[in-house]
Amino acid sequence: MNEIKYIQIGIINSPFKEPKGTPIQPIATQGIDGTVEVFQEYTEGLKDIDGFSHIILVYHFHLSKESSLKVIPFMDDQTHGVFSTRAPNRPNPIGISVVRLVNIEGNILQVKDLDIVNGTPLLDIKPYVPEFDIRDVKKKGWLKNNVNKLSTSKDDGRFIK
Repeated sequence: MNEIKYIQIGIINSPFKEPKGTPIQPIATQGIDGTVEVFQEYTEGLKDIDGFSHIILVYHFHLSKESSLKVIPFMDDQTHGVFSTRAPNRPNPIGISVVRLVNIEGNILQVKDLDIVNGTPLLDIKPYVPEFDIRDVKKKGWLKNNVNKLSTSKDDGRFIK
């Protein structure tokens, strides 16, 4: 198999200094402020992003343990295949979060609803477009009976190095 390499294009700054205690999804972080610093050499790529109210941050779970194909996710006490979860210990430790874009000053994006640990490496930014991204979902798998736990679920440290 060919090796795939990504480069860090920026850094995510948040009030969460460690994974433990961090909310596990952006929808549970209403109003949490943070910034995204895009490295100077990528600033040109921010042109026109101010026309979007929400953006998708793609990032590297730099503090997660080695990957595991079976995990016990935060909102359940049963083991599930990692691909049916959003756990950070994945073969490719990539995370995504939809956040509110509040302001842009040069290469600094001010965002809200941030569920990411301070210092997390940024891999990419994409605009969030409801017509592209919202689907009429019929099944929620094992989360069907657990989504109600989101507002009280926090990272408990189980996936940290």
